[in-house]
Amino acid sequence: MNRQLKIKKTGVNKLIASTHLTSKIWQTVVAVMGVMFGVSMYIFMNSFMNGVNQTQDDLAFSTLAHVRIYNEDDRRSYNPVEDFFTNPGTLFNIRNKKSIQYTDGIKNTEQVISILEKQPEITGVTPQLNFSVFFRNGSKKINGSISGVEVATENQMFGIGNKVISGDWNELDFQKSGIVIGTVLAQTLNVKLNDNINVLTPEGVSKNLMVVGIVETSVKEIDKSRAYINIATARQFEGKNFDYSSDIQINLLDRDRTDEIVRRLQPLIPYQVESWQTANEQLLAASELRNIIAVAVSLTILLVAGFGIYNIMNMTINEKIREIAILKAMGFSGKDILIIFLTQATIIGLVGGITGVAFGYAISSMVNQVPFKVAGLATLPISYRTEDFILAIVFGITTTLVAGYLPARKASKIDPVVIIRG
Repeated sequence: MNRQLKIKKTGVNKLIASTHLTSKIWQTVVAVMGVMFGVSMYIFMNSFMNGVNQTQDDLAFSTLAHVRIYNEDDRRSYNPVEDFFTNPGTLFNIRNKKSIQYTDGIKNTEQVISILEKQPEITGVTPQLNFSVFFRNGSKKINGSISGVEVATENQMFGIGNKVISGDWNELDFQKSGIVIGTVLAQTLNVKLNDNINVLTPEGVSKNLMVVGIVETSVKEIDKSRAYINIATARQFEGKNFDYSSDIQINLLDRDRTDEIVRRLQPLIPYQVESWQTANEQLLAASELRNIIAVAVSLTILLVAGFGIYNIMNMTINEKIREIAILKAMGFSGKDILIIFLTQATIIGLVGGITGVAFGYAISSMVNQVPFKVAGLATLPISYRTEDFILAIVFGITTTLVAGYLPARKASKIDPVVIIRG
């Protein structure tokens, strides 16, 4: 009997809540719009910042590997006198001391690559031979750098073949004296496809190479000073054997999870193993700061919407004060009153959250069509994440419940005798 009464009372509470919501429909619509605005702005801000971060990462990782292996052996940069005179009482004085750092490179590239290919997290490996050069064409002489690359694996990791705007990236495989240069460098040297340029190393090695491709990476520093040649040609420039490289670039399934693979590779490989986070802390910091700003702005919007809902719920309770007193006089408890108004808040939050998600998606889609032709982009960047949509609805309902609880608690403590007596 008590259970049936409780079920019946619950139905009555819901009916009263729905009556309150529909009796002043415009007031309810304003409350729903407050939640909808907050949720939609949360969706838009997060989608936009996700798009910005993704674009920034795509630009950075167009030439940046997730993990880099290189050899900078400075263990031989020591003072031999200190090793010879081991007696701590010996005094000596060295004038005009020179500190020399030895950079030997990686002399067993294939062996290292065979170790890397056994790691399940690694999706791509490519060797490089990087060195500084002077590019010359006529009287023009430009300081820059060359990357000697394995043509197929370099394209697989960085998709550089898709960035060649003139010529063909794969020509480097067939044309050993070919070179692919950046767009800004090509303009500075005043060369075009099939023209010859002279490349001079600091050691005095000079060679004429034919331009077989012009690449635009949208990273200006690379486009104005970097060129690519076949790694076999690069080894001839440097006078190195067929198994030599200066760097080995690695890509992973998840670029944010580099710590584990770095720790595993360090005992296996006698060279420096460096993650992109270690080498580019400013890139990581900028991405995290943008995320913090996006979350702060989104939560501020939801908080403002919550204050609006609080005011509306407070006004509703003040208007319904006599009805609440009558309900309590009829036997409704403070808990029943609390449930009635929290039910209203939940419905407002749920409806506002769902419509806010739809509206936020619509706004984001429209912004994604706005032309923005900068750094290789065609439109403003937008990127959607499922968790943002779920969190938006959860935040919308939570904000509404918190905003509705305080006035509902106030209503539950009303003394019906005092209100009815006026």
